Amino acid sequence: GSANDGFHEAIGDTIALSITPKYLKEIGLIDEIPDPSNDVGMLLQTALDKIAFIPFGLMVDQWRWKVMAGEVGPDDYNELWWNLREKYQGVMAPVGRDANAFDPGAKYHVPANVPYTRYFLAHILQFQFHKALCDVAGDEGPLNRCSIYGSEEAGEALNAMLEMGQSKPWQEALQTLTGTDKMDASTIVNYFQPLKTWLDEQNKDRQCGW
Repeated sequence: GSANDGFHEAIGDTIALSITPKYLKEIGLIDEIPDPSNDVGMLLQTALDKIAFIPFGLMVDQWRWKVMAGEVGPDDYNELWWNLREKYQGVMAPVGRDANAFDPGAKYHVPANVPYTRYFLAHILQFQFHKALCDVAGDEGPLNRCSIYGSEEAGEALNAMLEMGQSKPWQEALQTLTGTDKMDASTIVNYFQPLKTWLDEQNKDRQCGW
């Protein structure tokens, strides 16, 4: 097994982050690497998949833990669900929802009692892993353009962490690859920096949020 459930979910996504224009050129799918000025569209699509998910990945188990702790009764399950969705995601129910509706049950992991925090953790860890592997591979360019394809050093570093499995605390496995035993979301900001710069310009003089 993996060091923790978040590691398990993060590994495949970490590899997918290396499917960059550089990689596509190396395997012959494109002839030229597009100019970095074209990265915003790709980063925006990735952000809609990765960043938009993070608050939902957190709130599902926030709801579950409050229910299991008895902080709310059955009559308030649905209201709590939508309160948390608005708090974390800025999403409101499209129509009025009453206590007889059980909207959380539409998410498979709720009735199946599958922990969901693993997906929240994975969305942080995959970028932290990607940064560490890019450093090992010697890639000094923008993080969103890095591909570890063909790097034996990156492969060995990843394998060293994976070989540990559950034999050590997950913090030790994390430190083996990244050099730190703490999760760090700053690599997400680093990865999406070109998009953040563009969005800051687009949203100048606007009040964003809810």
